[in-house]
Amino acid sequence: MFETLSTGAQRVQEALRAFGFTTQVIHMPQTTRTAQEAAQTIGCSVGQIVKSILFKGTASGRPILVIASGSNRVNERIIAELVEEPIAKADAEFVREQSGFVIGGVPPLAHRVTPRTFIDSDLFQYEEAWAAAGTPCEVFRVTAPELTQMTGGEVIKVHD
Repeated sequence: MFETLSTGAQRVQEALRAFGFTTQVIHMPQTTRTAQEAAQTIGCSVGQIVKSILFKGTASGRPILVIASGSNRVNERIIAELVEEPIAKADAEFVREQSGFVIGGVPPLAHRVTPRTFIDSDLFQYEEAWAAAGTPCEVFRVTAPELTQMTGGEVIKVHD
C-alpha cells in the first residue's frame, strides 16, 4: 500500500513513522475533500473527521493551524485572541507554500513550515478520528492524544 501512495501521502507516512506511529495512510476510492465527503467515504460521523485548517497571521504572516472536529466551525476570534493578532483564512497559494499540500488534503503534520497549532478539544470525545494525508483521497486513522503528540498543539475549544 505504501508504494502506491502519492508523494505527499508518502511524506505524511514517513512523518508518522518518525514519530513512532504504526498507523497506515490509506488511499480512498472517493474524495475526502470536505468533512461530509470524508465521513461518507470512510463510514464514520462528521465529528470524527479531522479538519486541518490553515490561517495566516495578518501582521506576522506566520501560519496558524487549527485542527478541528469536522462538525465544528472554527471561531476565528478565539484563535486571533490566542495568537494576539488578527488572522485570515489562508488562500491556496499560502497553504501550498507553507504546508506543501493542497486545500482539502492538508494533514495535521509534515508541513514545510511548522505552524503554531491548536487542537479542538471536541476531538477527545472520539475513540478514533480520520485526518487527511496529503491529498483529497488519502487519509489516516488517529486519536486526539496522538494529534497532540505529533503536532505539539495546544488543546482548546475552537467554537462558541
